[in-house]
Amino acid sequence: MRVDGETDFHQPSSINDQPLILILCTGNSCRSHLAEGILRAALGDAAIVASAGSNPTGTVHPMAIEVMAEIGIDISTHTSKHLNEFLEKEVHTVITVCGNADAACPTFPGQAAKHHWPFDDPAKAEGNEEEVCPTFRRVRDEIRAKFEAYAREQLTG
Repeated sequence: MRVDGETDFHQPSSINDQPLILILCTGNSCRSHLAEGILRAALGDAAIVASAGSNPTGTVHPMAIEVMAEIGIDISTHTSKHLNEFLEKEVHTVITVCGNADAACPTFPGQAAKHHWPFDDPAKAEGNEEEVCPTFRRVRDEIRAKFEAYAREQLTG
């Protein structure tokens, strides 16, 4: 705990007191799950990472699962959730990855930071699997670069 009463991100007061980082998008089917998987892998036990949507689809896009497996991250057990599930939780940081979620984003209890990092929605790519997969990979790689840099900042900051 800092003198001002706010919890330091990189120094939780106990092992069970990790900060919660919530990643939001509209459907909670692609971008937020890519970001959740990447950030969770990059931060390890330094934080709890979750994702949700303002209008969740109820599923995680199969292509998102596939392109994450290509980089060794398994998101096959992720579920699509509504952001309301987190309204009663202490959320340290909120990161929105699309404009709609940013506009619909409430303030959460304990929220210390908010970031808006928009990415293209790969679920809107058109064509067959062979044509759509490169879009998912591109967005995954863009998210990976941004969220791994953020994780390094948090772990060394």
